[in-house]
Amino acid sequence: MNTHQPAPVPPLPGRRNLLLGAASAALLLAGCAAPDTLADQVKAGDNKNYIAGDGSVSEYSPDTRSAPVTMTGALYDGTTVDSADWQGNVTVLNVWYAACAPCRKEAPDLEALHQEFKNDGVRFYGINVRDTAATAAAFERTFGTTYPSFNDSDGGILLALADHVPPRAVPTTLVLDKHGKVAARVLGLAEKSTLKALISAALSEA
Repeated sequence: MNTHQPAPVPPLPGRRNLLLGAASAALLLAGCAAPDTLADQVKAGDNKNYIAGDGSVSEYSPDTRSAPVTMTGALYDGTTVDSADWQGNVTVLNVWYAACAPCRKEAPDLEALHQEFKNDGVRFYGINVRDTAATAAAFERTFGTTYPSFNDSDGGILLALADHVPPRAVPTTLVLDKHGKVAARVLGLAEKSTLKALISAALSEA
């Protein structure tokens, strides 16, 4: 009886390596294609009329900051404010409107930080992009907001801030340093502890 077994057929040279390499390349490509959440929301066309940022924070070192913010606008009470008046103070600008859910959620924290830092000379301003004076006032009563807001229904202020605030990205919060330059930006809901740290950092600069 012949007990000789046929020798196994070896795999084609490099076959396994080629398959693993192809799989790795596919995973790498998939990993590089990170979703752009702001762009995706614009494409969705769901008519919610705002882009909810992901809360991402951008901080800029003093030597990389762009030119000081230059803008003039009218508050709801009719007062005209010029950004030149902010020199020497840290200033917080928050883009909002009343029906924006993240804006409503962060409003109490913004007011609390305003109260905490106002004796340090930190200025807070809202930039309302769509509401009537009556609607804005109702929002402020509901959430106890005491700092003023610009009426930017014509988009003039957002145009002046176009380098820092993406179109329709509401809410967005900017922290300006004592020279009026953008030191930090929060896209979307501003977490209280994060915003406090950003304001404190700007205050501590010479």
